[in-house]
Amino acid sequence: MQHTYLRYECADAFALTCSSGSTPSVPHSSSILAFLGSSSSSNNAKRNNDASLNNSPLLSVAGSQLIGYDLRRGEPLLKLGHREILSGGIGTGRALNSSHIVCLDVSSECNNDSSISGGKEDVKVATGWVDGSVRVFSLDPKEMARFTASSSGGSDDAERNALVHSLIYRESNNFLGNSEEFACKEPLVLNGHGSSPVQMVVFDKNIGSVGRLASGGADGVVILWDVIAETGLFRLLGHRGPVTGITFLRPSGIDASGVDGLVTSGSDGLVKVWDLNGQCCVQTLTGHRGSVGCLDCTILRPPGGGGGGVQDGEKAKWRLVTGCADGQVRVWSVEDLKLESDATKNSDKEATDSNEAASDDKQADNDGDEVFRYIGSLQPPATLNMESSNNEGIASIHFHPSGRYVGVCRANDRVIEIYAARSDVEVQKKRRRRLRRRREKQNMAASAPDKGTTKKRGLLDDPESEDEQDNDGKDGSLLELSPEATKAMDEFEFRGTIRAAHKIRGFAFAPYQERGGGIRVVVALATNALEVHSLPKPSKQAPGVPVTAEKVSALDMYGHPTGIRSVSLSSEDTMACTVSKSVVKIWNVDNRSCLRSLTAAPSGSKGSSASYYCLCSAFLPGDTHVVLGTREGHLIIIDVASGDIIYTEENAHDGAIWSLDIFFSRGGKQMSLVTGSADKLVKYWSMESQEGENSRHPMVVHARTLQMSDDVMCVRFSHSTDPEKRLLFVASLDSTIKVFFDDSLKFFLSLYGHKLPVLAFDSSTDDTILASGGADKSIKIWGLDFGDTHRTMYGHEDSITDLRFVKTTHYFFTCSKDRTVRYWDADRFQQILLLRGHASEVNCLAVSSHGAFILSGGMDRQVRVWERTKDIVFPNEERERELEEMFDNADGSRREENTADALMKAQKDGEEGLDADEEEKPQSEAAVKQSVLSVSSGDRIMEAVEMADKESKEIRAFRKRQEERGEDNKRAANPMLFGMDPAAYVLWILRSVKSVDLEQSLLVLPLNHVERLMHYLILNLQRHKGVELCAKISVFLIKAHQAQIVANRSMMTPLRELQLLVRNRTTAIRDTVGFNLAAIRMVTRLANEKKSDRLTYEEKSMKDIWGELGKI
Repeated sequence: MQHTYLRYECADAFALTCSSGSTPSVPHSSSILAFLGSSSSSNNAKRNNDASLNNSPLLSVAGSQLIGYDLRRGEPLLKLGHREILSGGIGTGRALNSSHIVCLDVSSECNNDSSISGGKEDVKVATGWVDGSVRVFSLDPKEMARFTASSSGGSDDAERNALVHSLIYRESNNFLGNSEEFACKEPLVLNGHGSSPVQMVVFDKNIGSVGRLASGGADGVVILWDVIAETGLFRLLGHRGPVTGITFLRPSGIDASGVDGLVTSGSDGLVKVWDLNGQCCVQTLTGHRGSVGCLDCTILRPPGGGGGGVQDGEKAKWRLVTGCADGQVRVWSVEDLKLESDATKNSDKEATDSNEAASDDKQADNDGDEVFRYIGSLQPPATLNMESSNNEGIASIHFHPSGRYVGVCRANDRVIEIYAARSDVEVQKKRRRRLRRRREKQNMAASAPDKGTTKKRGLLDDPESEDEQDNDGKDGSLLELSPEATKAMDEFEFRGTIRAAHKIRGFAFAPYQERGGGIRVVVALATNALEVHSLPKPSKQAPGVPVTAEKVSALDMYGHPTGIRSVSLSSEDTMACTVSKSVVKIWNVDNRSCLRSLTAAPSGSKGSSASYYCLCSAFLPGDTHVVLGTREGHLIIIDVASGDIIYTEENAHDGAIWSLDIFFSRGGKQMSLVTGSADKLVKYWSMESQEGENSRHPMVVHARTLQMSDDVMCVRFSHSTDPEKRLLFVASLDSTIKVFFDDSLKFFLSLYGHKLPVLAFDSSTDDTILASGGADKSIKIWGLDFGDTHRTMYGHEDSITDLRFVKTTHYFFTCSKDRTVRYWDADRFQQILLLRGHASEVNCLAVSSHGAFILSGGMDRQVRVWERTKDIVFPNEERERELEEMFDNADGSRREENTADALMKAQKDGEEGLDADEEEKPQSEAAVKQSVLSVSSGDRIMEAVEMADKESKEIRAFRKRQEERGEDNKRAANPMLFGMDPAAYVLWILRSVKSVDLEQSLLVLPLNHVERLMHYLILNLQRHKGVELCAKISVFLIKAHQAQIVANRSMMTPLRELQLLVRNRTTAIRDTVGFNLAAIRMVTRLANEKKSDRLTYEEKSMKDIWGELGKI
């Protein structure tokens, strides 16, 4: 009989504030911050002074979750996450997803008809993940109001709602009553990028667009999604590298004759402009000397332009800003707002060579057929001495929601450059001044041919003239500008800089302006922290002088700046201590809140800014203090209540303290602290009370020393309470484990067999076996009676960093640099579970006293909580599932390519043949992707059709027998079809398939099943059942199997009937929807009229009152 176990799943993760680019496995994205509830720029411009926007939560990418923060209070408000459903239907289905989020975008404009929605539209949050999927979360306005209310001082339960996700039901904790749910329902999952990470997701926030979403992946593919229909529209092919930026373009607004465009940038150095109506590229912006890292596009709304939307008859000033690896910030203007019907001809003008591209751009400028025209680059003033940072590539570019400011952040830099848009009057004034200075310089050069006699004008020299010379030298002949044309620095002025404390990973503008006219910017730092900066408005005395932003607040309490080196639990499993380099944090395990955060720095009045590098930690008896070991060889004791360092034993060792362990009896009478260091010493320490005012605080006193032959890597006590039987295990750099008696320090055993040094080990509670893991990737099980090796197990792909036994069992956990945590059985010598979720190497583990949960910390700076569920694990099934995942990963690219080209091949079949030149490949294709779920759904549809055919035959045979016998009995319903007739059962199966996987599932069907499926579609259409779904499936099947269906003459009659039914039924539904919309609009209009009638008297009375007050 096979032995079974209980499954561990990841329930939650914490200690992570912002995770973009922190690990090599998660690519960097410029879109990692977004304000929840912020809408399009046109609407924000009208609501700049809305107080509700001031309290909008900030969403930040944090590993597998999105965390919303209240910037006023500096606390988290909510979490957005996706549960992971394992293949085969195993597990609880409520575990935190093991993949990680790369980017996000927020939109509340999924319903632009405010007369119908009443202004209460759902907030959509789109996220791009490392596994290639796009997940769209939807937040109800009531949920948004609840989170906002909790930030303004609600109850504790409301504040912690949706912040803790637990798989264990704890009746004692009231705030965990709703902890099984995230902040929103199950998200919409869109699969189309294969296994390539999604690096950019952008909503279409232009007026007239409903539910459109664009995503770009590392495979260079851009996919346009319809969020409302929950399906992909098409793919755009053209980039040869990862997509780094996406923005929608609609200069003509809702005008159907205008451009419905999309602008994308890639690491291949190209910026492409796509016509979404024609699904083709209409222009390629070249001239970038390196990869284009980011872009943004918006309508400029200078302060003098009214601040609102574009007025009637006024030409919108669309500006595109691109950032390149050469450090240049290029600005492009929209010249031609309308495209011809044969826009596909423009795509043939794309050039691969830089010289050819430059000539094409010049011809395009002369002809006036291009959409974008280069107008210059943005440069900070030369007086700021930012030449060193200008060589760095551009990492992020964002426009302010009002359209008045643009921020530029360079890679590996601490500064954000802010540029403000000038009004039209100021632009013309700046242009005339620049031209006048240029003519003066030309006249001076002509009058003084000797360069030595030329006098420098100093402050009278226009900075733009210097910018012109620099640009000419850098760009060469790739991009040339006419001196008479309006340039980028004419339209933008350098407003100021924002200087952060550390390197910047991303930033976002707050969707509101301050009372004094300033703006606020939230900055995500490389140290896993957030900072809020305020950039004031220039003073009236010096309007052109750049200003410097002030830091308003910093949110660094809820994240470690570097990788976590150690994690330890208190005796009651209520608190956890995490250590990373010089930062120590104490957490409440139940609500994931940070209780204390401090920097391990030397105390005293020396004023030294140096800090200690902490490596290991442990709670002292009573859980009131924590002891730390540092790389400098010091022992530090921290008071949990105050968060202060109350004692430091300097130079406790001459080398780094790699490990420490504490043994104490239940009564606390016996307690020993042992430390192992790189100085080849193992030291015993006793605890004593300090003298004087700190008498209630403990201190360590050196008791004994054990000399080793090599550096000590790990030390551990056995679990025996008898001092004569208690053992001390010491792992040294010579790849051996020495066992000593604790009381006398006499040598007992030497365990050798590892090829590389042992980094972690632990003994079982009964002290019968010892498990060890080292840098040789192997796990050895030792017997403590004679020191023999019971078994050597392999599974990890890199060094094993920590190992912990579950108390009272022979099960243990291991973590490794291969980013996995594994669960093992030491009696049966087999692996039970493979737990994935960390994005970088895992350094430490902590197991609860009863094994209910474990904590794991790694270099990705997050702590994951793995909880024991009631789901049963069969090791054989787990191994089969791992093999299936390996097969799917190895064969996924081939299957994905075949599925994506299925529709295109079907259209080419019989016309051009299967052989086609690469030059004739289309620029777009169907946004389809085959997956395990789509294949299983296709199998379900085939099985349903076969069962329906079988049931139909039995029904006909039963009726024939009834006619022969002259009886009129009713046939019993088939329980296999849930009591439904064949057509209804097929429709029920089709409805159970997700909209995202429907098209992929239909492509799996063979032709004979397609014919039978159309028969049942006709039956359902005749009964007016599932009209929309049946019409959609019918159209798709005819498109996919057009050549085969046309060749089969037996399908002609069903096709005619299907055509008639689809047309009649869809027309009836369209009329019904139109009638209902008109009725809703009329009811809304009548309600508004009644509301205005009720307010008329009050308004008149107020006017009369003020009028009477003016009369004396």
